[in-house]
Amino acid sequence: MPTALISDVHGNAEALRRVLDDIDSRGIQRIISLGDIIGYGPDPLTSVDLVRQRCEWSLMGNHDFGVLYEPTNFNATAESAAYWTRDQFDAETDDKLRAQRYEFLGRLRVRVAETVPEADIPVLFVHGSPRRPINEYIFPDDVMNAPEKIDAIFERVERLAFVGHTHVPGVFTNEIDFYPPDELGERGYTFADGEKAIINVGSVGQPRDFDPRASYAILHPDRVEFVRVEYDIDISASKIRQISALHDWLADRLYEGR
Repeated sequence: MPTALISDVHGNAEALRRVLDDIDSRGIQRIISLGDIIGYGPDPLTSVDLVRQRCEWSLMGNHDFGVLYEPTNFNATAESAAYWTRDQFDAETDDKLRAQRYEFLGRLRVRVAETVPEADIPVLFVHGSPRRPINEYIFPDDVMNAPEKIDAIFERVERLAFVGHTHVPGVFTNEIDFYPPDELGERGYTFADGEKAIINVGSVGQPRDFDPRASYAILHPDRVEFVRVEYDIDISASKIRQISALHDWLADRLYEGR
């Protein structure tokens, strides 16, 4: 049974809806979220409601944490978006619904360990990295610029790990390599005996690999497949520009995938 892996929706409900439509069209019934459901985007409440309705479980990302608690170490744009997002939760007039949403955020997991469905392969799910699951970035450039960092992170990986956070899809291996989806072909990354891998599923709501299409991944028993989905960026960008607390740059970047 395949599992759809989504991450970094960032309040972009338009992108999330199109991704869920694509998942449904493939007959995939199990969906999990690797965090950062909210932050930056114009539709935090709808995004949370869709994830809590459609996903079997979700992890906590740094933006989820920042909205729920405090946006420490955020830049000014991210901090302003976090406080505005919190205001949207607080402004909900339905007391029960407001409590349900906050309860959902408060119960988001930090890490989950499973085995790949239909395969005896251990897999770890975190938002950031196996070493610091909420907020450590693993960048493709780290392969060349910080190999000791990659080595240390792989010490926390038994076989496979899935992450988000950087919004850049691709596969890190313990050979200290990074492979973007374009280099892996249509079937994606096939699991190899004796090889460890950390797989970034990319971002639904704010891709940063210069491809503006929403990104997600499908976990199969023997491989992971990367999927891109087009959505109406104009809808999300227009909503952002109508909200003074959200910087116009957050709309502009959607068109460029950066």
